[in-house]
Amino acid sequence: MSGLNTMEQSSSAVPNKRWSKKKTAALIVGTLLVAGSFAGGVFIGVDSVDPRESAEYQSLSDSNEILQGERDDVQSELDDLEGGISARESAVEERTTQLDERSTGLDVREEELASQDKKITAREKAVGKIEVEQAENSVENGVWTVGTDIKAGTYRTKEPVGSDCYWAVLKTGTNGSDIVNNGIPGGGRPTVSVKKGQDFESTRCGTWVKQ
Repeated sequence: MSGLNTMEQSSSAVPNKRWSKKKTAALIVGTLLVAGSFAGGVFIGVDSVDPRESAEYQSLSDSNEILQGERDDVQSELDDLEGGISARESAVEERTTQLDERSTGLDVREEELASQDKKITAREKAVGKIEVEQAENSVENGVWTVGTDIKAGTYRTKEPVGSDCYWAVLKTGTNGSDIVNNGIPGGGRPTVSVKKGQDFESTRCGTWVKQ
């Protein structure tokens, strides 16, 4: 009996194993079919609904191209403006350098002019002094008292005289009646010496200058 039971149990276990293998294979095949169907649907969906072919995508793409073109135009204008500014800055710097050089030259010129002005002023003073001295030591036509109108000393005509030149040295206080010396040179540059107590008379002889 025990052997019979063992055979029954053994025979009943075999069908169970066979059913389990078939069931497992069926489940695997079904799973593969479902997965393949799903994958095919996904691929079909992807192929049939391409977002790059939609109107919204094309509109965004066109807008992006327009914006990029506008950006490039703005960048080009900006580059032109920067180039113009750089050129203008260079011109301003060059002009500033030229003005600085000119200002330096003007400063030097002003210093030279100031130095010349000082020299001219000093020369004018010297010339003025000489002219004053010459005026003080010059005798024109007329009668002059030595020690009062003119200084004692030797006088000579500034320029050559003509034939009508006449000069005389007179004793002071005699009203011309006491002639110490006189002359009609008729040319050249005559010389006359006078001293205190005498008068000097000059007629048509020009200017006499004290030597």
